[in-house]
Amino acid sequence: MPERSVILVLPTQEALHDSAMMRLSGGSGIGRRLTGLPARAEIDTGFSAVPLGNSQSGSPFSVSSPDGASHYAVRATIDAEAELAALTTEGAAIFSDPPIAHFAAPAGAPGGTRAEVEQRLGVSGLAARRLDGAGVAIAVVDTGINLAHLAARDVAASLDAAVSWPPRPVEPGHHPVGPGTMCAYGALIAAPQATLIDLPVLPAAGSGSLSDALQAYAHLLTAVRTDKPRFKALVVTNSWGLGHESWDFPPGHPGRYVDNPGHPFNRIVGALSRYGVDILFAAGNDGPEPQTPPGGRAGPRGRATIMGANAHPDVITVTGATLRGRLSGDALQGPGIPGMVYAKPDLASYTDFLGSEAGGPGKADVGTSAACPVAAGCVAALRTRLPHAALNPRDLTVALQADASRRGPSSWHHSLGYGVMAPLRTAMRLGL
Repeated sequence: MPERSVILVLPTQEALHDSAMMRLSGGSGIGRRLTGLPARAEIDTGFSAVPLGNSQSGSPFSVSSPDGASHYAVRATIDAEAELAALTTEGAAIFSDPPIAHFAAPAGAPGGTRAEVEQRLGVSGLAARRLDGAGVAIAVVDTGINLAHLAARDVAASLDAAVSWPPRPVEPGHHPVGPGTMCAYGALIAAPQATLIDLPVLPAAGSGSLSDALQAYAHLLTAVRTDKPRFKALVVTNSWGLGHESWDFPPGHPGRYVDNPGHPFNRIVGALSRYGVDILFAAGNDGPEPQTPPGGRAGPRGRATIMGANAHPDVITVTGATLRGRLSGDALQGPGIPGMVYAKPDLASYTDFLGSEAGGPGKADVGTSAACPVAAGCVAALRTRLPHAALNPRDLTVALQADASRRGPSSWHHSLGYGVMAPLRTAMRLGL
């Protein structure tokens, strides 16, 4: 029978605590038998338990440490034809673990060059103010980074292999050239002195699982909770999401992801943000036909197409703008899905330019998946001299919204959000 991956949240027990502690020391997996499992659920013993608070708790800091955690998230498989509601048991909860994929877009003719992007962002002005990302880390959550390709494109990138995750089977910075390399390139346009962190949660082709992103975020949360952080600020760029709502549990299921702030991944995103981490997600790219979910057929898109963590209140949701300041032709428009934030996207950033050529010689970096890391680099540049203690992530988002370049009224619009990001204007107004 076909199987479906899910995320189980289980009450604390010694085997879960040991698994979470082993991950902190570089190990992985669950080495001992678990109790209290729902019927017909098979645990993935290669997946390390992620510590959470009580699934009903509103405290974001309950997602912090194995010591004192009341619940843990693990990955399991179930019979895809089983009645999901029947799989819950006392003290345990089941959540969706949908497929996730990089937001691909067709690469047309470039609408401009990197130099034009730099000019419109005011990169030289940022550099004159010593806002170049020095001491700031940018975590690229995607397919993995290829440093050799960046070097061939005259980008001298620094990468922190000790914080990158997972350490195997491919060494950080040595992944096949692809979307993750494009994202790294875009992030370093405005913040060339930033340090990259490689988090390859997606395969080079096809889809990954949301649970892999959950573990990557747990890894980042551990890194920022240390008494002596390796960097003065952390920015996370995400150019991925669900291709279609039907990839998730059906509407009304309590373990659904796309419109559920209580889903473990949405909760850990909020927790990471509250530790002062700036998190950016691409709004998503549209196409002539909805993407087909693995093993199924996609129905028509709903009106609200920005969903899940891409519509989270603690992230900057980025859409794509051409170098002329107009919405990129393949960018999804808002609003966010009901249950998350309505006024999404937040901001636009530049896309559709000749940059990394990760997609091939002469191919443009396109879509909201290219715009998101460019925006992340702008945030990293500002964080060079703007600690989160002085301006937390939500307040920085408001500042960027206030300074964005707009066509027409100053209110939010479903296409470009509050406008195209103008980091130099924000830097000048904040006295950086």
